[in-house]
Amino acid sequence: MKHTISILVENHAGVLARISGLFARRAYNIDSLAVGVTEDENVSRVTIVADGDEHTLEQILKQLNKLIDVIKVRSFSEQELLTRELVLVKVNCTPSQRAELISIAEITEAKISDISVNTVTLELSDYNAKIKNFEELLRPYGIKEIVRTGTIAIQRGSTALTL
Repeated sequence: MKHTISILVENHAGVLARISGLFARRAYNIDSLAVGVTEDENVSRVTIVADGDEHTLEQILKQLNKLIDVIKVRSFSEQELLTRELVLVKVNCTPSQRAELISIAEITEAKISDISVNTVTLELSDYNAKIKNFEELLRPYGIKEIVRTGTIAIQRGSTALTL
């Protein structure tokens, strides 16, 4: 089962290394990792998606809470979260295929970020399942390159993970 964990940490060098080291030492796999500064420049938010059962999640949360630079740790269910990833996909494109790819971009609400003689690069920000579907739509054209960010997540409603 996938678990999304949000961690507020002190924003300084070495914090991410300690967090990723904890996962490596315990042999927990990180499926997705995203880090960014919060509304307070001294605090960063780390969003991790990891796979494991409830016992594994409990162990991860306990170990994260022991790290010195960690301010707050919270795990969320899928229903509580609004999640997004960003993907850039460069596909082969002949001039006769351009209209088809523009149509796919319009239908999926993707943005065309770059066009060359033989390729089109599309950009989409959405939840994981929609991005996977987007990739499948583009696969017949010949994907040359894909770049994805990690998942970012924020709690739905008025509740916020703050200091």
